[in-house]
Amino acid sequence: MLLEICANSYQSAKHAQEAGAHRIELCSELSIGGITPSFGLIKEVMSTLDIETFVLVRPRSGNFCYTEKEFEIIKRDIKISKDLGCHGIVSGVLNPDYTIDIERTRELVELSKPLSFTFHRAFDMVPNAKEALEQLIDLGIERILTSGQQPKAINGLGLLKTLNQQADNRIMILIGSGVSSKNTKAFKNAGFKELHASASEVITTESSVYFGNTPQTVSSINEIKAILKTINENL
Repeated sequence: MLLEICANSYQSAKHAQEAGAHRIELCSELSIGGITPSFGLIKEVMSTLDIETFVLVRPRSGNFCYTEKEFEIIKRDIKISKDLGCHGIVSGVLNPDYTIDIERTRELVELSKPLSFTFHRAFDMVPNAKEALEQLIDLGIERILTSGQQPKAINGLGLLKTLNQQADNRIMILIGSGVSSKNTKAFKNAGFKELHASASEVITTESSVYFGNTPQTVSSINEIKAILKTINENL
């Protein structure tokens, strides 16, 4: 079983590597679901760390329906991320009715080649998960990051099992949202092969009238090791 850490900073990425995680999804601003990290951050991670690094390409928070200008920004960010040496791209586009935007997503997949492409949690908004799964397989996408269309993946376990069975090794189901050392065993016992966790701990709760009160978090070495311990235990 593989563990991907959602790393929101250089420190989180470094902690993921030190703790023995297999891969990171590099992003910024986890409190709003993650957006594209700065190119300075990508470059620093790629030049000083060895862990496999996928980059989240999402130009803003909110929905996954994008204007032409936003779509151009996504494509430019993918090109720059590739130039900086990342190993994979995490992105995707929906239509206004929340179905998969086939043409735009296909364009992003082609642009990302030869890198691995993960369709992100926009998948959890689609009205027909089984149909969307087949569409993403047809697009040649390698994995889907999903919580089983629930706020926390443990509550979406039923749909996740159904999707994993339907996928039948044609696409990877990457389990994400609320994954922790407390529930890793449930996903492992269900036969999933990849987990996605932020493994976050709060390092400061300072607030400001100017900058809000969003807690600052970093991936915890101890929590990552705890998840890996469960992964590596015999069933």
